[in-house]
Amino acid sequence: MNLTISGHHLEVTPALRNYVTDKLDRITRHFDQVVDIKVLLTVEKQKEKQRRQRAECSIHVRGNDMFAESAHADLYAAVDELMDKLDRQVVRHKGRIQTHACDAPKRLM
Repeated sequence: MNLTISGHHLEVTPALRNYVTDKLDRITRHFDQVVDIKVLLTVEKQKEKQRRQRAECSIHVRGNDMFAESAHADLYAAVDELMDKLDRQVVRHKGRIQTHACDAPKRLM
């Protein structure tokens, strides 16, 4: 699994990197066939009062690409929302794979 964590208008500290990787463990625990993960953390500087923290992630699994983004005033809260969205997508993808793979032909008597 390739993991890329980058920041835009933001320095990715080791604490932030560890927080993101700990949250990504939940996704890899549900679905272990993840090929590539790219996380982008952004600080939008529109006005000082309205600073928005944004987190984006794209996941490449075998046969599908998933993307989610989240924005919040706190970057850690944005990462939490992002991982919730991605977790739902990964569980749904895993369910689709399992239901289509196990269809057995029915016998006619």
